[in-house]
Amino acid sequence: MAVVSGLLLLMLSILFVEARTQPNQFGEIHLGSQLSPISNLHSWQSPSGNFAFGFYSQGNGFAVGIWMMGQPNNTVVWTANRDDEPVSFNATIHLSEEGKLLLRTEQGNENLIANVSEVAASASMLDSGNFVLYSGSSVIWQSFDYPTDTILVGQNLTYSDKLVSSVSSSNHSSGRFFLAMQADGNLVAYPTNSAGLSVDAYWASNTYQDSKKGLSLYFNHQGFLFMDTVSKKPVLLARSSYPCNNKTTIFRATLDADGIFRLYSHCLENKTSRSVHIEWSALNNQCDVQGFCDFNSYCSGMGTNADCSCYPGFAFNDPSEKFSGCYKNVPESFCTGTKEGQMYDVITVENILFERYPYSVLDEKKENCGLSCLEDCLCDVALYKNERCEKYTAPIRYGKKDINESSIAFFKVKPTPAAPPMSLTIIIESKKSLLLFLAIAFGSVTFLCFVIAISTFCVYRDRAYLYEKLSGIISLAGEFTLRSFSYSELEKATSGFREELGRGSIGAVYRGTIPGGDRTVAVKKLEKVLDEGEKRFRAEITVIGQTYHRNLVRLLGFCVEGSRRVLVYEYLRNGTLADLLFQSERRPIWKERVRIALDIARGILYLHEECQACIIHCNITPQNILMDDSWIAKISDFGLSKLLYPDEIRSSMALSQSRGHMAPEWQNNALMSVKADIYSFGVVLLEIICCRSSIKVDVSTPDEMNLPSWAYQCFAAGQLDKLVKDEDIEFESLERMVKIGLLCVQHDPALRPCIKNVILMLEGSDDIPAPPAIAPFRITA
Repeated sequence: MAVVSGLLLLMLSILFVEARTQPNQFGEIHLGSQLSPISNLHSWQSPSGNFAFGFYSQGNGFAVGIWMMGQPNNTVVWTANRDDEPVSFNATIHLSEEGKLLLRTEQGNENLIANVSEVAASASMLDSGNFVLYSGSSVIWQSFDYPTDTILVGQNLTYSDKLVSSVSSSNHSSGRFFLAMQADGNLVAYPTNSAGLSVDAYWASNTYQDSKKGLSLYFNHQGFLFMDTVSKKPVLLARSSYPCNNKTTIFRATLDADGIFRLYSHCLENKTSRSVHIEWSALNNQCDVQGFCDFNSYCSGMGTNADCSCYPGFAFNDPSEKFSGCYKNVPESFCTGTKEGQMYDVITVENILFERYPYSVLDEKKENCGLSCLEDCLCDVALYKNERCEKYTAPIRYGKKDINESSIAFFKVKPTPAAPPMSLTIIIESKKSLLLFLAIAFGSVTFLCFVIAISTFCVYRDRAYLYEKLSGIISLAGEFTLRSFSYSELEKATSGFREELGRGSIGAVYRGTIPGGDRTVAVKKLEKVLDEGEKRFRAEITVIGQTYHRNLVRLLGFCVEGSRRVLVYEYLRNGTLADLLFQSERRPIWKERVRIALDIARGILYLHEECQACIIHCNITPQNILMDDSWIAKISDFGLSKLLYPDEIRSSMALSQSRGHMAPEWQNNALMSVKADIYSFGVVLLEIICCRSSIKVDVSTPDEMNLPSWAYQCFAAGQLDKLVKDEDIEFESLERMVKIGLLCVQHDPALRPCIKNVILMLEGSDDIPAPPAIAPFRITA
């Protein structure tokens, strides 16, 4: 009898716990309730069963959110912590006894779903699609206050709120577009990677008012989407027109993954089936969405049948994802008339339009517009429109093809073998008989010489190859201690060049282990270096191998086999200065940043004045500065540009460089000097000071886009604290560093200090003059 009673009590306790985890008839959820993605109870439903809160499948795991029940698929309307990684099937949602709504992961971490200071007493999934937490009868938190990409009936989008599109219909992480309620009462849609300026907007409600109070976008139960204001009566944006024949209807307004804001109605046929209708769409043409196709690509097509294509001379960043944008697949530093004989072709595309902020505008005829771009090193594309020739530099954004646009774009592309001129073709045709006679006359002689050459090659091939290889290694060994690798050795050391560490302007870098040892190295395959022959390459390697300094990355070896050029460097595991400044969770403290600046300056001093041959780096950027195990800065990729010898000044450089760090001399193809490196160092120094890149689009004001001009504005206004927000830095040290950086980025090379004086100023041993004014950053016609 006692055993039966015990079993009965156990069953009652299980039923009691199960009952407490289920919402009651009013949708109330008690403390202690929990959900699991693999249990029967993976969600809490609203009383009507139209909405549910809990786990839904996303990718290879699960996300937490609210969805509208329906067939064949549920419709997600809200996601908690949407940019977190999906959790595993072992995760659980808890409305804990302590009154907190938590997500517990498989690793035992507890993440707050609702971050509130008050203690919740219960929760409820309402029929409106709103999930709420209560303290007594008061609502202390609700999902309606934190919209993701959707608003529902009864939900308001107020001033400072915004909707952010999802990545796709199956991935509800933050996507590529957002819809924001602005202070002026205007509801505006932008690409997320833009600065949110008026030029970036692609749709707006065009509702304005002076007061910031009372601004909201809301639904009523009839499916009317209103803009509510204080001083004016509500403005109707959209309304439902599809009759559901007295059936239950649920409305939602969603900023879809394609960037278009739409109003939907869901007619409930029965508890498991419903029909979905688009009641209103903010835009009818997909190509009107700014940024639908990313940088260097353009949108074509009408309606929702849009496609993205790369401009001539560009290739997709990700061929499987056409919205990923394109990159320029040719070197960028060649101009017509260089001694290498490199020339560009021009491809024309009609009816193209993109963001129009040219760096130069000319009154040229159409036939001269493309030629003007060819002769300009900075020009990537010229646009002829309204009898004006506008020149642009990549990246190019917001491109679309519209047959109603009367424009012609001239794209500078990689040279292709050209057909002979018409006059030459005529001459050849008229002298066919002469060519035939010459061919017959010299045919036998040529054939005889060919046979002799082949025979000679076969006899002496092996001996000549061994002699050349041995003599090359011996001559190099007498000059510097570099190891000569075979290509197969490096292929084996890198497991077939599998682990890529990074990619630069002239090739990719791979991680490897030297055969016969356990030393990790960085192997750089030179893909875009000028082919001036093995002798010239070995000569340049000789100079690089003789350079050794604490602040330079050490060259350990090389490989020269046919057209293959590979360099082997020491491996630095702490990455680049760009990673440390721009991506690290903790920015370096001020003293560390000053020390790093000195490290870089000392490395440049060695290149300019202390090594055997003066080397102009030509590409000093945070991406080309590496950090060793002791966080000492070391300059990489030096000597890969043309070398500057005391008796030979080279002005034509073959390596491309980030234009944010490029000295003004590059723009007019002037002679290069060591002062070009001083300019680049000045930009890097300002980046070290501010822990931000020299060109930044996502800024609060346009003045902040270009770092050197913004730094000078802050210096002139006595507001240097704007450059280092929320940091405790001695003002005198900050002012000294900024003044040095501004002296280095002067437009006139003669006004820039030499690197030795820069080091003295950084160390505090030399006085720093007041830097001259720097012209504000703007587009010039």
